[in-house]
Amino acid sequence: MKQEIYTDDESLDHYDQENSSRCFVHLCNSLMWREITDGDPPSVPVTAKAYERAGLPWVDYYSEAPALDGSTKLAGMKSVAALGKKKGDVPLSSNESFSPKKIG
Repeated sequence: MKQEIYTDDESLDHYDQENSSRCFVHLCNSLMWREITDGDPPSVPVTAKAYERAGLPWVDYYSEAPALDGSTKLAGMKSVAALGKKKGDVPLSSNESFSPKKIG
């Protein structure tokens, strides 16, 4: 996943500063999904390699706006793959790096 952060061009009066909300996100594996929902988990997302095999372009986000520097608060974060590698595990075994030949 790629992420860029841009300066907000709107002034604060464009936002409702009197009300707020929050959302809790819980991650679970397929076994926990079945336990929680009594149903099968969603199918695995299509990979970039599958797109290429089908002759479809891998879409890349494009913007000419300059991205802001990342926060130093998040500088020490590690990916799930990096944490798994440190433990000797392979939590995302099918998550391979990929350089698509066709970008649309």
